[in-house]
Amino acid sequence: MIRRFDAPPESGRRYRLRPGAYAILMRDGRMLLTHQADPWPEFQLPGGGIERGEHPVAALHREVLEETGWTIHLTRRLGAFRRFTFMPEYHLWAEKLCTVYLARPALRHGPPREAGHSAHWMTPTKAGAVLGNPGDRHFLQSLL
Repeated sequence: MIRRFDAPPESGRRYRLRPGAYAILMRDGRMLLTHQADPWPEFQLPGGGIERGEHPVAALHREVLEETGWTIHLTRRLGAFRRFTFMPEYHLWAEKLCTVYLARPALRHGPPREAGHSAHWMTPTKAGAVLGNPGDRHFLQSLL
C-alpha cells in the first residue's frame, strides 16, 4: 500500500489519477528546490505530471529542466506517496500519485523555463522547513 499524506479523499467527490515524478536534488551538501508562485506561493521538490505515454524518468528530466533550468543525473527511486487535492491550474480534483527519486543536478542551462517558477539552493534542514507538501518533507527527512 502507498502511504497517503494530507486530507483523505472527500466522500462522493470524483478524483482523476495524476501520476507524477519528483526529485530530491542534492549537490555539495545543498539542495535545489523550485518555488512556484501560482496558484499559491510554495516551495516544492522539482518535478510534475507524467504525460500519457511518457516514461516517469523522462517526465522527471523534462519537469526538472522546466522548473529549475538544470539537467540531472538520476541516482535511485526512493518511493511513492498519494495526495488528494484540488489543482486549480487544471480545475481538477486529483489523486496525485507522486514518485520520488534521488538525483544530482548536473548542468545548469539557464533560468527555469516554466513561468512562475524559480530555482533555490538551500541546506537540507532549511528545505525541510520550507517544503509545502508533507509527502515531500517525509521523503527528505527519511533520506537524511
